[in-house]
Amino acid sequence: MFESLSDRLGSIFDGLTKRGALSEKDVGEAMREVRRALLEADVALDVVRSFTDRVRNKAIGQDVLKSVTPGQMVIKVVHDELVDMLGSDADPIDLNAPAPVPIMMVGLQGSGKTTTTAKIARRLTERDRRKVLMASLDTRRPAAQEQLRVLGAENEIETLPVIEGQLPVQIAQRAMTAAKLGGFDVVILDTAGRIHIDDALMQEMADIRGVAEPHETLLVADSLTGQDAVTVAKSFDEQVGITGIVLTRVDGDGRGGAALSMRAVTGKPIKLIGVGEKADALEDFHPARIADRILGMGDIVSLVEKAAETIDREKAEQIARRMQKGAFDLEDFAEQLKQMSKLGGMSGIMGLMPGMGKMKKQMSAANLDDSLIKRQIAIISSMTRKERQHPKLLNASRKKRIAAGSGTQVQEINRLLKTHRQMADMMKSLGKKKGLLGNLLGGGGMPEMDPAALEEMQKSGSLPNQLPPGLAGGAGLPGLGGPGGLPKLPGLGAGMPRGPGGLPGLPGGLSKKK
Repeated sequence: MFESLSDRLGSIFDGLTKRGALSEKDVGEAMREVRRALLEADVALDVVRSFTDRVRNKAIGQDVLKSVTPGQMVIKVVHDELVDMLGSDADPIDLNAPAPVPIMMVGLQGSGKTTTTAKIARRLTERDRRKVLMASLDTRRPAAQEQLRVLGAENEIETLPVIEGQLPVQIAQRAMTAAKLGGFDVVILDTAGRIHIDDALMQEMADIRGVAEPHETLLVADSLTGQDAVTVAKSFDEQVGITGIVLTRVDGDGRGGAALSMRAVTGKPIKLIGVGEKADALEDFHPARIADRILGMGDIVSLVEKAAETIDREKAEQIARRMQKGAFDLEDFAEQLKQMSKLGGMSGIMGLMPGMGKMKKQMSAANLDDSLIKRQIAIISSMTRKERQHPKLLNASRKKRIAAGSGTQVQEINRLLKTHRQMADMMKSLGKKKGLLGNLLGGGGMPEMDPAALEEMQKSGSLPNQLPPGLAGGAGLPGLGGPGGLPKLPGLGAGMPRGPGGLPGLPGGLSKKK
């Protein structure tokens, strides 16, 4: 979402940091470029004007221009103002109210309300241990109520039974009664949308609000619609009254201006962002972390939290013990590749790591993508268990069979086997160095990295452009240290083998896509 804006700002600030001393003229020229970059990213004009004025006033101060690194100081000013524009602190969904807590979802048709309703319900159920009831109040769109019922069944969340002919206000009354009688903690009301805002829609929202008295009224807005999303947010807030915003399709290739404008225009916090189609692809909106991503500083805290949520710790400990013994077969290799996929693949991990923007461009230029990881997993899955445990059994006829079963070429199998041998040799040599591997994998141990502590490090400036030890030295993902910690993911550590024609450090020595 913010990639193009990040690239533009990165090139502007590279020019500032290379100059050493700065004059007011230098800062003025840089601010004109920043203004142009923000406008091209579809940020509202009033927001851009206010933002650049504040940055300019702070950046031409003596503390900045006379500092040892004025370019870096200007970047810090921009970062602080970005955070302020996005809302300063994270503002999650508020559940501090008598149960059942009513949450009302509003927005235009096609913005992703129903899908987001299911995502929030799943999140509250799994992470906050709340008993959630979902109710569809959309009687206009065909199969809208059935869609929510199916999503509820898929995610094991209860939905209000459908009674034909009931009006939205009647459904809201019945949902609140059912939630009280059923002992539910939260009831989420998925209201109807329209293609555009009209009086009938607003009256319906007001009637439902009067019956349900929602503790939270969340506007679901499609971030790819640009300034239209900002206009919609302003209208809903003025006529219905919203308490927060959920941005969908933040993983898309839009220009991102809506996200930057939404908070400044409405004054209401962005609480959550949708980052994919899957039911768990929903994240808290952290202004400081988003500002870090925009300025190319990465987001190690989110990477830690994502790893803690997605990595199977038991499997990681099992692989760690095997590596300490010098054993590393193709099943272990496949498990590491799967762990990378859970974290969002190579591009997902690199997008959260500081200073990796240029490496992502190199990957793009070399035609590398995460489908290569999936192909390597497919190759290993096409082998028998005995072949995975004893790769030396793979002769020419077996390789042909595996290639046919995985839809790949024998050459790809040979590259995978070569990389596996290199990794296995490296693990074996580390295992002989008197417990070195054990310390790396947490046996001795790598300390637990608390996300709150990492956040504090980022705020203090000690973690903007450097990796924590776990990622920098290939010691594994931070936050999963301690006894039997997670082994390093291939491609993130130091000293990984270079694949034929590929980039150093990519898993499996990935070469150019055929």
